[in-house]
Order: sequence, then C-alpha cells, then structure tokens
Amino acid sequence: MALTFELDPKFDRSVRDGIATLWADVSNAGGAVGFVPPVTDQDVRPELVKHLVAMAEGRTRLLVGHDEDGTVAATAFLAHNTHRLMSHWLWIYTVMVHPRHQGRGYGRDLMAAAADAARALDGIEAIRLTCRGGTGADRFYAACGYKEVGRVPGAIRVAEGDDRDDVVMLLPLG
Repeated sequence: MALTFELDPKFDRSVRDGIATLWADVSNAGGAVGFVPPVTDQDVRPELVKHLVAMAEGRTRLLVGHDEDGTVAATAFLAHNTHRLMSHWLWIYTVMVHPRHQGRGYGRDLMAAAADAARALDGIEAIRLTCRGGTGADRFYAACGYKEVGRVPGAIRVAEGDDRDDVVMLLPLG
C-alpha cells in the first residue's frame, strides 16, 4: 500500500510525536538525518522545534507521508531561501522514510511529492539539498533526478576520525 502525502498538514500532537519518533527511528537505523545513534524522541525534539518555528514564521513547509494506519511514515521540510537573489529555489531538509517502509519505493514517492509541492509554489524553479557522503544518499538522490553540484570534503564529523563529505545536490524543476 502506498503512502498518502500531505503538504502542510494540521500540526497536532500526533503529527509532532510521529515526526519525533520517525526521526529517532531513522537515526537509530543509521539514517543520515543530523544525529548519530543512539538517540531518543527527546533527543531530536529541540531540532524539531527549530523546524516548527520556521513553519510558524512561514519560512518552511512540511510534507508528511502517512501509512495505511495513519502513522507518520515519511517527512520532508521545504525551506524557502530568504536571500533576495536566491528566492527562486528552496531547500529540502530532514528527508526521512521509516525503516520499516524502506525498499518499497516510498523514498522516491516522497521525493516526487516534494518536487510536485515545490512546483506548485510561486516562482520556485529548483530544489537544493545537502547529504552526508559515504551513506549512498547521493546515489539515491541522483536516481531521483538530482545532480551533484558541489562537495565539501570532510565537512561532517560523524565521530572522531570519521569525517564525511557534505554533498550539495540540485533538482531543476523546469
């Protein structure tokens, strides 16, 4: 069964808690979403609050994928670029699909839904993202149509002696 995607869902306790649980589960499964395992829902909440503040200020939009049970199973945050010379593209952050749903094409579905959402926004011509090198994420995003446009070697320190590249990727929407 496919996920059901919704842009800017009603943000209630179930969505908030669902995102926190998703974020912890993805992190603990080795997902490159800003944390190194082990983490708990409580560990990710401060970062989630930062996203929520940006949403409240109108700078960020939330795309949620729900599974057949209505559980939050995927997310992506679309952040408007605030620089006046770069407002024609946006950032996509915290792209996650729950580990129990991976391998079913839901990641590609999420990225397609994010591209569709971005295309519907006035004046948006591209999506930009960064990902952690050495995880295969860059290959996944390339398979979704993104092109690598930059790489900063060793910019992400996962642990002492484990530095990863910060890979910059772009998806033109035209």
